[in-house]
Amino acid sequence: MKARSAIARIVGTAVGAGALAWLVMAGTPAPTGDASTAVADEAPGYAVEDYDYPGADKVLAEQGITLKRGDGHIVLADCASQTGLLEVWARSQDRICFRVTGNSGWLTLEIPSVYGIKGNAYSTEVDMTVAEEQTSYDIDKNAWTAVGESADEQGREFMLVEIRSTK
Repeated sequence: MKARSAIARIVGTAVGAGALAWLVMAGTPAPTGDASTAVADEAPGYAVEDYDYPGADKVLAEQGITLKRGDGHIVLADCASQTGLLEVWARSQDRICFRVTGNSGWLTLEIPSVYGIKGNAYSTEVDMTVAEEQTSYDIDKNAWTAVGESADEQGREFMLVEIRSTK
């Protein structure tokens, strides 16, 4: 007799749980659309590197230097912060320094009236423009290189537009 009542309780509990589950499912509206679409819509987007220089607007407002794009391995630095920096000299500014990291780097920018660059331990090449003319200069390692107006027979004002460095 005890076995029958235990079985009856188990069957009763199972039927009750099944009925409750059926009521819950029947009362829940069916999902609309594709489940994978809903999950994809909630997932974070992809990070796409645009290579724009972070904080470029602030640098332009404070220092008058237009930093455009780069790979993050050539960054503006405080000239007093360390030795071994790439130094750019322009008539429009005091010296402007850049720290180079990694095996190579590039940076597009605009600094007018550049006349000299002191290299660092990297092999560096810069592109400069005057009017519609573009000129490239190889910068001597750890030494001064005359560029722009100081290297031009006509003494024209050149704008530094790109820096490329490799170890």
